[in-house]
Amino acid sequence: MNIIFKTALIVVAHPDDEILGCGGLIAKYASEVDFHVLFLAEGSTCRYKEPDSIEAQSAVKLRNQCAENALTELGVKSFCFHDLPCGRLDQIPLIDMNKIVEQAIMHLKPDLLITHSDCDSNQDHVKICKSCMIASRPYNSSVKVVLSCEILSSTEWGFLEGFHPTICVELSRQHVEKKYSALSLYDSEIRPFPFPRSELGIEALARTRGMQFGFEYGEVFRLIRGAI
Repeated sequence: MNIIFKTALIVVAHPDDEILGCGGLIAKYASEVDFHVLFLAEGSTCRYKEPDSIEAQSAVKLRNQCAENALTELGVKSFCFHDLPCGRLDQIPLIDMNKIVEQAIMHLKPDLLITHSDCDSNQDHVKICKSCMIASRPYNSSVKVVLSCEILSSTEWGFLEGFHPTICVELSRQHVEKKYSALSLYDSEIRPFPFPRSELGIEALARTRGMQFGFEYGEVFRLIRGAI
């Protein structure tokens, strides 16, 4: 995949999804592409019995700060948090999410949109994918190409419907290391191997995906709409 885009909008559910799904791409092309990241939901309150508690809301703020730190390390300066309820996007009217994405597209005018796969085991991801498809429909937006990405410990656990990549971005070892370095700033999301979100897990996936396409390392996407 040769990047020919000027502006890319990455729309994801939770902070850390952007690094897991696109961290290698960002590391490789941060100096050439104007990246913007839109987080629709927070990624913490689903772990608490009382989502509105001080502890839960503090976790949301901490995770958002981790996202700022991770993206800044990769050279991304444009990001926005909407903090919709984690794990409960099925309770949010789809049209409300569509409007958020549509407004971002109208303001930023991206030619490339990257979002979640519709076969993830995480239902927040599936809802975001559907919303992005509606918000970026042809003739109503600047978006020329829509890609879906894979999220470790989510996409590969959607056993009933697998993720089938069609595009691979060739990465160097340095790009993979930058991806993990950014991810490691999300302290609470890192666990020892064989948990997917580990240093070895990140490298193993990059090697596997690269090998599938004839590279040493790679990060893959599925083309949903458009041509590259």
